[in-house]
Amino acid sequence: MNQAELQKMAEQRLLDAQALIAGGRWEFAYYAAGYAVECALKSCILARMIHTAWVFEEKWEAKGCLTHEFSKLVHLAGLTSQLNAELQSSAAAGREFEGNWTTAKKWTVTSRYEARTEAEAKEIYAAIADEPHGVLRWIRTYW
Repeated sequence: MNQAELQKMAEQRLLDAQALIAGGRWEFAYYAAGYAVECALKSCILARMIHTAWVFEEKWEAKGCLTHEFSKLVHLAGLTSQLNAELQSSAAAGREFEGNWTTAKKWTVTSRYEARTEAEAKEIYAAIADEPHGVLRWIRTYW
């Protein structure tokens, strides 16, 4: 899968989450919303590979990219300092992004097996899709 395909998949999963919420399908809406973030972060990893050739400069193993954990994906994409800066900026300006990141990072790949409420599905969708403080909006600046 290439960078453009992952970006498209991220956007489509967010649309899927929106449609699933509209249809009252809370569990999979929650999962699809989080999966959008995973795809977007993996696109950022590819962007880092393409633009910096870091895989040739460091000891690196491709299997590390098989993770579903957002914090590890942020690290692999080289975005830890950017995320920390955004979180600090958010803390000084109303905490919107900080709250959205906190909500989104609760997602796990095993979410697809867990019961979720309407409120939980709508909360994670809003945290990811919010403009201008959403998690996906932030990730888009780096893919």
